[in-house]
Amino acid sequence: MAQQYKHILVPVDGSEEAELAFKKAVAVAKRNGEETELRLLHVVDTRAFQNISSFDSSMVEQVTETAKKTLDKYIDYAKEKGVKNINYSIEYGAPKTIIARDVPKEMNADLIMIGATGLNAVERILIGSVTEFVTRTAICDVLVVRTDLDNKLIEIDKKKK
Repeated sequence: MAQQYKHILVPVDGSEEAELAFKKAVAVAKRNGEETELRLLHVVDTRAFQNISSFDSSMVEQVTETAKKTLDKYIDYAKEKGVKNINYSIEYGAPKTIIARDVPKEMNADLIMIGATGLNAVERILIGSVTEFVTRTAICDVLVVRTDLDNKLIEIDKKKK
């Protein structure tokens, strides 16, 4: 019998890589049956706000509102594709540990589907890749998505690299 995943976590950050992981996760959730839970996760990295001298809570609220709008669109897409058990959460803190350990433990995740890193080599050396950390330390299986829905290697905008 094929491996079935019943609690799938998909971290999303607005990147093309994360969107591809989300779309593939929708397909996996649909294949695994109506009882499969698909949880989208957006983490607001609060450390990014620590160095801003004029920090106020409206900045976090604005980032949260933008994330909610994106996540609502993802929910609509998944429901159109036939996924019934889908939800999302927005967490605040360090993305690496929240994605690799905290939320998977809380939801009893058996699979994390995550986009391949959007960082270039220098950025990975300086700040480290969330994807790399998750693949090394997650408490469940991790699938790193590198291809589109036709399983063709994706060409992400080269200007970012």
